[in-house]
Amino acid sequence: MRTVLLLAFSAAITFGALSARAADLAEGQKVFKKCSACHALEEGKKKVGPTLFGIVGAPAAGMKGFNYSAAMKNSGLTWDEATLDAYLENPRQFLKGGRMAFPGLKKPEDRANVIAYIRENGK
Repeated sequence: MRTVLLLAFSAAITFGALSARAADLAEGQKVFKKCSACHALEEGKKKVGPTLFGIVGAPAAGMKGFNYSAAMKNSGLTWDEATLDAYLENPRQFLKGGRMAFPGLKKPEDRANVIAYIRENGK
C-alpha cells in the first residue's frame, strides 16, 4: 500500500510539473506577442530587430546581415538566461547606446516565461 501511495504521489508531482511547464510556455507565448512586432523566431528572419532564433546561448550581435548598434557589437555579451533576464527588465538601462526601444518587462515571471518560450520555440 505504501508503495502505491508513493507512486501516486510521484506521478502527481511529475504531471503537476509538466502542467506548470506547459503553462509557463503558454504564458511565454502571450508575452512574446509584445516582442513579435519587432522580432521573429524563424531562422534568418529579420524585422525591425534581429531574429531571436537560437538566441539563448549565442553571442550578442551574431546575426549576419543585421545592422546592430556599436554598443551591441562591442558588448561582449552572451545571451544566456541570466543576461536575457537582466536585459529584458530594462533594455535601455542595461545596454547604454543600444537601439531597442522596448521599455522592458517588469515582472520576473513574464521574463522567465518569455525566455523559456524563446528557448523552446526558437531553435
